[in-house]
Amino acid sequence: MALNTPVCDFGWQAADFELADTHDSRHTLATLRGPNGLLLMFICNHCPYVKAIIDRICRDARELQTLGIGVAAIMSNDPTEYPEDSFENMQRLAKQLDFSFPYLYDVEQKVARLYGAVCTPDFFGFNRRLELQYRGRLDASGRLPTAPDARRELLEAMRLVAETGRGPREQVASMGCSIKWRT
Repeated sequence: MALNTPVCDFGWQAADFELADTHDSRHTLATLRGPNGLLLMFICNHCPYVKAIIDRICRDARELQTLGIGVAAIMSNDPTEYPEDSFENMQRLAKQLDFSFPYLYDVEQKVARLYGAVCTPDFFGFNRRLELQYRGRLDASGRLPTAPDARRELLEAMRLVAETGRGPREQVASMGCSIKWRT
């Protein structure tokens, strides 16, 4: 079922957490944040919305990291019901696509609930004070191939956050598959 993310709650303070990544390293907000902010992305392996944009996510993450934005992805789905989202498959995908960012496993789904994540992909862009400034989409493509002249909305927004500490007032919600909650 496709869902849209809520509108950005400007200034909402990032909640701390600790999760392991696909290399079994532990991460918290302190280890993930960059000097100019943090982008947290709730993604998974099986979602067609994520699959359609994962190469662009990787491209934009690398560019954001050069701007002093920390980047991390979090997988919160129930892999029992969705085996493609298993930890082993997370490791495989991160290696295959050479993720420049940690791919964190939210085993107990606590971080997704803490952040109010609703779908994959769900982007949370924070400034250097870890105040939410962006909760929009990557770009206008959705599940379709991107047009050559498509605006890179997430990149533009996070560049603005890095420069000014504030995100754009106009944001278009991200759309994706619902988080697969344990029952």
